[in-house]
Amino acid sequence: MSRPANTGADNLTGIELPETRFSRVVDHALTVVGRAASWLWVVLLAVIVVNVTLRYVFQEGRIELEELQWHLNAVAFLIAIAYAYRVDAHIRIDLVSVRLRPRLQVWIEFYSTFLLLLPFIAVVLWFSFPFVAHSWNASEVSSSPGGLPFRWLLKGVLPVAFLLLLLAVASRLTRLWAYLTDGPP
Repeated sequence: MSRPANTGADNLTGIELPETRFSRVVDHALTVVGRAASWLWVVLLAVIVVNVTLRYVFQEGRIELEELQWHLNAVAFLIAIAYAYRVDAHIRIDLVSVRLRPRLQVWIEFYSTFLLLLPFIAVVLWFSFPFVAHSWNASEVSSSPGGLPFRWLLKGVLPVAFLLLLLAVASRLTRLWAYLTDGPP
């Protein structure tokens, strides 16, 4: 079952969150990036079909195609994190909060974002920049013979994806705060 794009309503709890100027700009940008990145799944599928055809029809395995598969999968998945958060398609456990008043649910999401999600993003960003810098400085390539070069480029997607997630979180926080201060739309 597909879910509609989030137009301000929290799809899981039915709470309508107001938009802010910041959230409109960021949400639009994240939607553009997310939709563009979704084409990576089509490219991944094509690479898999080519690789399987080469292997089973022509008995020729290609290590670069194997690596390209997991590179594309990693990039698409990492970029999808911010988009999933933006459209509220991420996994939640709302066993208790779904029974609470909407305003209390928003407070819980607001504080849990500050206490859990933002520190997690900060830790990933803190460690990912040196991780990518080391790979860049070493001109890291695949250790497999015939593997792909530019391993640092793949690793560079990690901080980019978490910066996008940080933008999605900031957008969501402005919307939560607008709900808490101005009331429901």
